Amino acid sequence: MFNRRHFLRAAGASLAVSASGWLAPFANAAAADPKRKRSCILLWMNGGPSTIDLWDLKPGHENGGPFKEIQTNVPGMKISEHLPTLAKFGDKMAILRGMSTKEGDHERASFQMKTGQLPMGPINYPNIGSLISKEIGSSTAELPNFVSIASRRIFFLNDPASPGFLGPNYAPLMVGTSNAFNEPSGDKLWEQLKVENLERPKSVDAKHGDSRLSLLRDMQEDFAGGRPTAISDSHVAAYDRAARLMTSNAAEAFDMTKEKPADRDRYGKSLFGQGCLLARRLVEKGVPFVEVTMSGWDTHGNNFDFVKKNSEHLDKGWGQLMIDLKERGLLDSTLIVWMGEFGRTPRINGGNGRDHYPNAWATVLAGGGIKGGQVIGKTSKDGTTVEDRKTNTNDLLATVCGALGIDHEKQNMSNVGRPIRIVDKSAQPVTEVVS
Repeated sequence: MFNRRHFLRAAGASLAVSASGWLAPFANAAAADPKRKRSCILLWMNGGPSTIDLWDLKPGHENGGPFKEIQTNVPGMKISEHLPTLAKFGDKMAILRGMSTKEGDHERASFQMKTGQLPMGPINYPNIGSLISKEIGSSTAELPNFVSIASRRIFFLNDPASPGFLGPNYAPLMVGTSNAFNEPSGDKLWEQLKVENLERPKSVDAKHGDSRLSLLRDMQEDFAGGRPTAISDSHVAAYDRAARLMTSNAAEAFDMTKEKPADRDRYGKSLFGQGCLLARRLVEKGVPFVEVTMSGWDTHGNNFDFVKKNSEHLDKGWGQLMIDLKERGLLDSTLIVWMGEFGRTPRINGGNGRDHYPNAWATVLAGGGIKGGQVIGKTSKDGTTVEDRKTNTNDLLATVCGALGIDHEKQNMSNVGRPIRIVDKSAQPVTEVVS
């Protein structure tokens, strides 16, 4: 993420004028290319969801827990009883039950799942959202290429939200924040999902606002002219795009008051649900990559109570997103990726919880570019191992790229002068789910 610290480092204190507080997040490019055929919404389950209680239940086994399975609209394809709306979209979903990854630490696993790499060495690996939005976005439109909604704003040593060597032009615009330990719920959470300081102060009219932006642009260009680097060039572009957004109708995509209260309520009174509504609004306006975070999945204790509550928010928000995208003719062009950093132990611990478990878990792909109605991979009866079609992180990310029409072996030049593939060449895409 491109924040004030990066701005001061690159541009110097002389440019830290009042506008820098809100202009910085717009360092990424805008994207509303009408010719773009695909969008991607990443539903990130922060904390590591218990997929054995959601997508790969083990009824009758001591590891299975108390939840029951229900039939989706695809014969033989069953999921949790607490996901009834999503069950109606089984034909649009591919459940990958063979996920097997290597990291059980939140920070390292989040970094790996979002970059395809382990956090080591001198290379600044970019987030998959930055990589994808670079490929299918546009640098000339008025909305960001990559918007991250309700993310957990804690800066790890290895930031999984970073654009890495792609640079600040491909950083996400961060909207709203989440709590790591629970999913916020209540009335008017949609008010948190706005771009701060987007409008001019009431005391500044349009003429004076334009003059100030012109002055700021001159100062920035003078600074960049004496220091011709990729970072300073990025700042010039960021100011131009931010100014364009200020005067554009495109910014209305972030104005949730444009939605009727009843329509907002259909997504549920949770931050995640309202984030799904905002994601739909952004995709409608042509934003190519949107991430929506849902927290509260780190269920070491009282797993089943938390998962049941979280499932209600998940089913309402994601389910209504699927309904709206389908009604608007956007579901077939919008890829939805559901995943967290790992799964949770099949064995139930003494606190009636489940612990971190990357060995055998599940992710879900839905919508555009996906052949739905499929379950790929199989875990053992006790859920501890993958018995068929083991899928690792890079396999998943390469599959996502394939569904979006992106060559996952395409290379970008890294910060150490070495070309790096979007996804490692060892990846084996799950081609049977790609349409």
